[in-house]
Amino acid sequence: MKKGLSRRRFLATSTAAVAAGALGGRDVQGQEPTAGSRQKQANGPDSAQSSFSRYSRYHPSFGGPPESDHYLGKLVPGLRQSGLPPVPFEAPDLGKIPWRMVGGVKEFEIRCTPVKREFLPGQFMNVWGYNGSLPGPTIEAFQGDRVRFVVHNELPEPTTVHWHGLELPVQFDGVPGLTQDLIPPGETYVYEYDLHQAGTFFYHSHVTMQESFGMAGFFIIHPRIAYDPPVDRDFGLIFQNFFIFPNTATPDSMAMDWNWHTINGRSGPYTTPLVCKHGERVRIRLMDFSPMQHHPIHLHGHTFWLTGTEAGRIPVSAWVPRNTTLTGVAMAQDFEFIAFNPGDWIFHCHMTHHMMNHMTQQVGPRIRKKVDVSRYLADLPNRPPVEPSLARPAFEVPGYPQKMQGMEMNAEAMRKLNGRRETRGMRKQWHEGVKGLMTVLRVLPEDLYDRVMHSEEAIQPGEIFEAVARRK
Repeated sequence: MKKGLSRRRFLATSTAAVAAGALGGRDVQGQEPTAGSRQKQANGPDSAQSSFSRYSRYHPSFGGPPESDHYLGKLVPGLRQSGLPPVPFEAPDLGKIPWRMVGGVKEFEIRCTPVKREFLPGQFMNVWGYNGSLPGPTIEAFQGDRVRFVVHNELPEPTTVHWHGLELPVQFDGVPGLTQDLIPPGETYVYEYDLHQAGTFFYHSHVTMQESFGMAGFFIIHPRIAYDPPVDRDFGLIFQNFFIFPNTATPDSMAMDWNWHTINGRSGPYTTPLVCKHGERVRIRLMDFSPMQHHPIHLHGHTFWLTGTEAGRIPVSAWVPRNTTLTGVAMAQDFEFIAFNPGDWIFHCHMTHHMMNHMTQQVGPRIRKKVDVSRYLADLPNRPPVEPSLARPAFEVPGYPQKMQGMEMNAEAMRKLNGRRETRGMRKQWHEGVKGLMTVLRVLPEDLYDRVMHSEEAIQPGEIFEAVARRK
C-alpha cells in the first residue's frame, strides 16, 4: 500500500477497479467490445458461465455469483469518484429551507402554516404544512453540524415539531406536555442541538391530527464524505394519503379511509418524473407519512438494493436486493441501483386502491358523458338526451366496469403535465397509466438527457421514447 493512502481509500479504489473491470458491456478503458471479441467470448468453453458473471452498467446483466461485489450491481460505483462530498439531495416538487450561519450555528426558519396544495392540475386542497408547502421543504445538513430551528406557529391552534429518528437532548424532542409546552398560535419556539448521525430523517408535528393533515418534511443529514460506492443522483419521495369527500377540498383527518394519494404533495400523473443518465448509480429515499397506510413500492425495469432506513446506513453485508419494498407508516427506506435500462419506468405503490385518484362510489349510471351539468340546470325541459349506457353489451359481463371512469384531462391540465421539462418527449398518452401513488423514473442516454434537460429545442411527444426504443 502506498504511503499516505488510507486503508478506506485503498479498499474503495480496489472495489471500484474490480467493479469497473466487471462491467461486461465495456472493457476497462470504457470501450465497447468489438464484434470479433463478442464472438470469441460466445464460443469460449466458459462462455455461459462468464456471460452471467460479468456486470454492465449499460445493459441487463447478472454479475453473479450472489457473493460477488458486483452481483446485480451491488457495489458497482457511480460515475463520480470516491472520496468526494455527497451529491445534492433532490425532492421533486419540493423546495429546501435556506439557512444562515449565526455564531457558528446553522439557523433555519420554519413557519407552521395552512397550505393550498395543487394535488392535480386545477385541484387545490386545503392542508397544513411548513413554509407554505406540503410536504414541508427539505432540511439539508451535514453530520457534525450544530443546527438551530426558529419555529413560528402561524396556525390557529398550538403545535410542536418532532425530529423523527434523531438522538438529541430530551428537551428538544417536541412531544407536547412530556418534553415541552405547546407552541401557542402566533408564538415562536427555538430548538438547537448537534448532529452526530447521518441518514434519512424527517420532521413533523407531534399533534396527531395535524400529522394526518400533512405536517411533515425531509430532514437529510449527509456524511461529510459520500458513502462508497458513490451515487450520482440522490432523490427523495414522501408518500401521503388523505380522505377528501366529493365536492370538498378539505381532508377529514378523523376518517379511517383514504381516497387521495400524493407523492411530494402531488398525485400522479402530476408527480414530476425522476430523470437520470443511463449508467448512473441512483439512490432513492422513500418516506411514508400516511396516517394509516403502508406502501409496497415497486420499480419497473431494475433491481435495487436496500441500503438504509430511518435509522441510518445499513451495513453492506445486510443489504437486500428487491424490486418491491414494503415501507410502513413513519418509516424511511433508502435503496440504490445502477440505471442500466434506458426508458420511462413506472415507479409506484402496488396497493390497487393507491394507484387511483379520488376514489368515490358512483351513484347511478354515467348517463350524460362529458356534459357539464351547468348546461341544463337553468333549462331542465331542454336538457341533453340520456346516453343509454346500461344498454351496452359490456354490462352483460359480471363486474364491468373495472376501469376508473371520469379521469379525462382538459387542455389546461395537459399543458401543466407536459409543460414540464422532465416530461419532454414522453409518449403522448403517458399520463393515462400514471395515477395516485405513481411517478416515473426516466433513464436516458447522455445525448437524450441533454436534449430533455438542457436544450431549448422543440421535442415532439413520443420522440425521446421512440429514440430509446430504436436503440434497444
